[in-house]
Amino acid sequence: AIRDSNLAENTLVIFTSDNGPWLSQDAHGGSAGLLREGKGTTWEGGMREPTIMWWPGTIEAGQATAAMGCTTDLLATCAALSGGQLPTDRVIDSVDLTPVLHDATANTRNELFYYRAYELMAVRMGPWKVHFQEQGSYGTEPKKLTKCAPPKLYHLEHDPSERYNIAQNYPEIVAQVEQL
Repeated sequence: AIRDSNLAENTLVIFTSDNGPWLSQDAHGGSAGLLREGKGTTWEGGMREPTIMWWPGTIEAGQATAAMGCTTDLLATCAALSGGQLPTDRVIDSVDLTPVLHDATANTRNELFYYRAYELMAVRMGPWKVHFQEQGSYGTEPKKLTKCAPPKLYHLEHDPSERYNIAQNYPEIVAQVEQL
């Protein structure tokens, strides 16, 4: 319909999701593949979502990017693309992803804060992710919020399943993320 209306080159189509699979629904709830956990958690299986963006003439077809982004970044990206202005009277946790749309090798975000409701659960800095708290996915046990003392560290490029806590090997990285 977009092509038939001659709007394809002026229309950005975005397909994504807000959560990983709903694990309490078993096979009907989806799968996070090799990623740990699902909907409601701040483990990668609950937060890392595929996103497809289509915009003929702007986004080159058939490419993929490893650039980090999140759905809140759609605010700054859409504002930039439409010529809009973000509010200046508050902190906006949104990054303009437009450079990534034009160049899949671009990187606009190096840090990401993972919240569940109002609780900071984890922080990602580049390939490193530190968990300060953890909680089970919606509809599964345990539902209890648990502090990670000491914090847990994972290298997501080497361990996307977040299986190997390497905090004891890299205390300086944990300290950098805590400072962040």
